[in-house]
Amino acid sequence: MKKVCLLYFLLIALFACSEKKTDSISLNGEIKGLGNDTIYLYGSDRMYDRMDTLIVENDKFSTTLSVDTLVSTILLFSDGTEYPLFLDKGHKIQIKGSAAELSSLQISGNAPNKDLTDFNQELKGLGTPSEKALEEKVENFITKHPSSLANIYLLDKYFVQKPQPNLEQIKQLTDRMTGDLKDRPYMETLLKRIEEEEKVDIGKTAPYFRIRNTEGKDINRSDFKDKYLLIQFWASWDTISREKNAMFRRIYKKEQKNKNFALMGISLDLDREKWLEAVKQDTLKWEQTCEYSGWDGDVAKLFSIHTLPANILISPTGKIEGKNLDEKAIEDKLKEIARKEKEK
Repeated sequence: MKKVCLLYFLLIALFACSEKKTDSISLNGEIKGLGNDTIYLYGSDRMYDRMDTLIVENDKFSTTLSVDTLVSTILLFSDGTEYPLFLDKGHKIQIKGSAAELSSLQISGNAPNKDLTDFNQELKGLGTPSEKALEEKVENFITKHPSSLANIYLLDKYFVQKPQPNLEQIKQLTDRMTGDLKDRPYMETLLKRIEEEEKVDIGKTAPYFRIRNTEGKDINRSDFKDKYLLIQFWASWDTISREKNAMFRRIYKKEQKNKNFALMGISLDLDREKWLEAVKQDTLKWEQTCEYSGWDGDVAKLFSIHTLPANILISPTGKIEGKNLDEKAIEDKLKEIARKEKEK
């Protein structure tokens, strides 16, 4: 009887161990030419908020991971290349490729990894496709694979990360995805952002705001009554913003006596002294303001500012006339304004 009981408990223990193993992920890879290196694995959304290290020896690496559900992660290589990897419990993930083509790995083991591998292989066959051709490929992929987690990665890479993303186009693509994908943290954030940006889209009325300038004086829209107002969002810590300041200096120099146009800077700085020093160094003579709240500033949120540099053109009636205009577009707009004034 004791032997039977012992056998019974051994079977239970073995079963429990096997059950535990099904919750784990077996990850094996061979990337020729990688040699001895380290790959970092980190989560690309809140569902996987840790980082793991993969040790590569003689081009090969192997590890066991555990996750509770299907998650999006990123492989980060020592040369800075990032590549998406989708993990789910019980799967055996196999990674193959070459160190010379880290942006085109072959990953198998579950549907989203295979989907993305197939997509990238198709892209290789296109040579150097145009931006429009890439977008069409992504649209077709999303339509044919509405529930694939690879959709989120492709949507973000080819549509969301553009300097001026087409919100309507992004919204149409998300409508083709299944509800499960829309419930994921990234998609919830993206859809909320689209909703916020639609409120301040071109043609909409600009929100009222009040913000203090370098002298501590409150500045608001009514201070630029009867003028077209170009608001420039920047920060002393943002390199590209600082480079763009040269463009705004040229515009200000040409238009500082234009009674129908005004320029205003809104900084996303946190430190007053660094902000004022940047204003001085970059010779920003037009109205400069700051809330010292970074991305959490009220005005940045009102105008749904998520990247720097950014700019918004507001008409005398308070309508948003343009967003993220380059120098030529601004000059064209100023010529249009001048024509309108002559016709009055």
